[in-house]
Amino acid sequence: MKHSFWLLLVLTTSLILTGCVSNGKFRNLEAEYKELQAELQGSQLRLTECDTRAKGIEDRLAEAQKNNEKLRGALADMQNSLNKSLSQNSQGNTNIAKLVDEINASNRFIQHLVQAKNRSDSLNIVMINNLTRSLTRSEMQDLDIKVLKGVVYISLADNMLYRSGSYEISDKAGQILSKIAKIILDYKDYDVLVEGNTDTDPISRPNIRNNWDLSALRGSSVVQALQVNYGIDPKRLTAAGRGEYNPIATNSTPEGKERNRRTQIIITPKLDQFMELIEQAPKSSLDAN
Repeated sequence: MKHSFWLLLVLTTSLILTGCVSNGKFRNLEAEYKELQAELQGSQLRLTECDTRAKGIEDRLAEAQKNNEKLRGALADMQNSLNKSLSQNSQGNTNIAKLVDEINASNRFIQHLVQAKNRSDSLNIVMINNLTRSLTRSEMQDLDIKVLKGVVYISLADNMLYRSGSYEISDKAGQILSKIAKIILDYKDYDVLVEGNTDTDPISRPNIRNNWDLSALRGSSVVQALQVNYGIDPKRLTAAGRGEYNPIATNSTPEGKERNRRTQIIITPKLDQFMELIEQAPKSSLDAN
């Protein structure tokens, strides 16, 4: 309305300045005025619509920018999570590699133990085969013989060798010692240790102070019997006593004490002889690989 007022004022002023005009020209001017007024109203309407659309666009833009910020934050969180995951994965790969190395090392160690056991078993087989050269199967069954890592262990109960409560060799011990002498003579270069053992019951004899004395005297008696009666070279023989301090069973029962009262004869190869045994031992399938 403000613009229409000014337009009318301009036309009136023009008429005043130019003097009187014809009716036809006035109507033309009036028509133009109405046309211009209609265009002005249309422009104002379009301007209002544009303002409204612009406001809507600005609101959507602000919302889009807000959403964009959220998306940027979410992206940053995802990137951090990805980096952390990659770092953990890298550490996990390192841990897995270490675990694989440890498993491989453990497998190698187990294989080494298996090879060692197979070689030890092979040595034992060689030694047992060699023992059969000295004794028959029935004679070997009469003795408690074990072969461990190329060493022969013969364990004899005290009642098989000695008079009761004594270190003197009994008459019936000769049959046992003759079999042991066969083995020792067959292994002519091996060292022989005769080791006496007792239970925990104290000894009460005037010439024997304690179980140390008794065990050592018993070992010495067997050594001298092997030397004198069976011609074993004394340089190969060693007498020892371990008293009550090397039990293989409990001393709280009569049966356990009986097992602990024993004499062990240990036949041991020297290093070069041991290496010869290794050469004789058949190779295992693992060694062949």
